[in-house]
Amino acid sequence: MRKYNAFIFEDYLFDEAKKTLELHYSFDGSLRFSETYCFDFDFVEYDKQALDRAAELLFFMAGVSYFKAYLPPKIEIKKGTLDTETAGFLSKTYQRGLGEFFYVNKLDPNTTINFPVNSNTLTAIKLPNQKGLLVGVGGGKDSLVSIELLRDKTDISTWRVGQQEQFTPLVERIGLPHYWVKRHFDHSLLELNSNGAFNGHIPISAILACAGTVLAILSGHRDIVVSNEQSANDPTLTYQGATINHQYSKSSEFEQDYKIVLKRLFDDSIRYYSLLRPLSELYVAKKFAEEGFEKYKDVFSSCNRAFARGGNHVYWDGTCPKCAFIFLVLTPFVERQELENIFNGKNLLLDPELEATYRQLLGIEGDKPLECVGEIRESRAAMVMAQKVYPELNKYKFEPPVNYDYQALYSHNMPDNIYNLIEPGLLNA
Repeated sequence: MRKYNAFIFEDYLFDEAKKTLELHYSFDGSLRFSETYCFDFDFVEYDKQALDRAAELLFFMAGVSYFKAYLPPKIEIKKGTLDTETAGFLSKTYQRGLGEFFYVNKLDPNTTINFPVNSNTLTAIKLPNQKGLLVGVGGGKDSLVSIELLRDKTDISTWRVGQQEQFTPLVERIGLPHYWVKRHFDHSLLELNSNGAFNGHIPISAILACAGTVLAILSGHRDIVVSNEQSANDPTLTYQGATINHQYSKSSEFEQDYKIVLKRLFDDSIRYYSLLRPLSELYVAKKFAEEGFEKYKDVFSSCNRAFARGGNHVYWDGTCPKCAFIFLVLTPFVERQELENIFNGKNLLLDPELEATYRQLLGIEGDKPLECVGEIRESRAAMVMAQKVYPELNKYKFEPPVNYDYQALYSHNMPDNIYNLIEPGLLNA
């Protein structure tokens, strides 16, 4: 593999007329990459200094996609300013967010990544006119539960980065004002991967958080709302003494770190938080079955593999750990035939090819899959309920979770006014 000395943040440029943000990077000034975001909607009258600050943050965070290809020892910044705290946030998010990448590529997960500091002063920009909530549409049950918890209670719009053709039916079914953001990454990276450059999982939710901040400023919204539940905090495995969390950029730790960054950059005028942090994923499944399944059953999907394969519609591939987990946690709450229908008549719990996957999800053998799946204890709680429906599932032998209430509420980072809006819906078990 070719060696490079430095990954360089070359330039970023927002073109108001074209409604695009261009990001430019290089290795040693020779191997170059460009990534573009398109915000194709009517902008409010925005603060240009605030927009530049948000664009700069996205510039730094999105660079992780290219940086990981060769992991050079040095980072250089040709455009952009970083104070000590923001540089530390980026260094931590790159290092922790690339944990799975280090594991899969058999690299040291404790590798340090150091963003340079080139500024000693930072004054927060207060934006007095931001209002309303931007709720991210992920495609699966989680964001739909958030939307239904908030619907008719406050001013909400939805947004999504990419896959517009696939997700238009879902967005139309939701029926709220919506913002599409298009992302065009540099496809030359794929050729480098095929020729030996490192590849693997990145903290994509951190990139989306930063893209949401740009969107919030251009659209005049205050809150960027995501739908990450309590189980996103649960490490996937341990590797060389380091905990590896596939969902690090969905964790409370990242959420809190980003909340602090936004506070320093924009005072309290831009906020980022997860609406589902107090809930287990099993409880989210119950809420979705009660309030969203019938409405969205033919247009939603949590299957990441289906998204990755392109196409013009969403579907469930029925073979991956995410599909297996979703089938498991919905089984106690959705009628059998209805659930099988969304998987093209297939019952995943009874599929012998998925037995090894379920044994991983239940913590019987091996590590938890490197996917956005729940905690072992909630998989076990769901399986205990599923075994009452399917006696043949008693082949899975495990200790049921003791004193585990999947409907218990956990801590969160929501503003008080938002939590007070949704709390009645959370307590209505």
